[in-house]
Amino acid sequence: MTGKILVSACLIGHAVRYDGRAKPLAHPAIERWRAEGRLVTMCPEMSAGMPVPRPPAEIAGGASGEDVLAGRARVVEITGDDLTATFRQAAENALRLAQETGCAYALLIDGSPSCGSGFIYDGSFSGAQHSGRGVTAALLMRAGIQVFSDREIDRLVESLAAAV
Repeated sequence: MTGKILVSACLIGHAVRYDGRAKPLAHPAIERWRAEGRLVTMCPEMSAGMPVPRPPAEIAGGASGEDVLAGRARVVEITGDDLTATFRQAAENALRLAQETGCAYALLIDGSPSCGSGFIYDGSFSGAQHSGRGVTAALLMRAGIQVFSDREIDRLVESLAAAV
């Protein structure tokens, strides 16, 4: 099927976020895509072995997922632990799943150091945000997968309709 969508598991209602919660996205398209068999659900962090719940993590120094992939930045937990290798593995797992299942699109939760595509947190653990992408979103985009945040679901609906 064309138009498969890799989707953040938390958006589908799975309690996989760092705080042990879900962040379900209520939109008529979600149920339609589910019925059509278009959704491929994944939590990149869990695919790399991270537990739920887990300490919050951010990309250090106001950097981005592209910087992490290029080796110029780290992903750290609030505890100070370096999770860079784990987040890179999570991104690689997501890309592999997307490619194996034919996903041309991804619908990811914004703000996440993995999945953020519009904004991420600045690494200060103060709640400050900046525009940028998480590690998984950056790798998927690099591979040519169209990435949309949860706030852009209507744009994804339009893109899918235009691709028919």
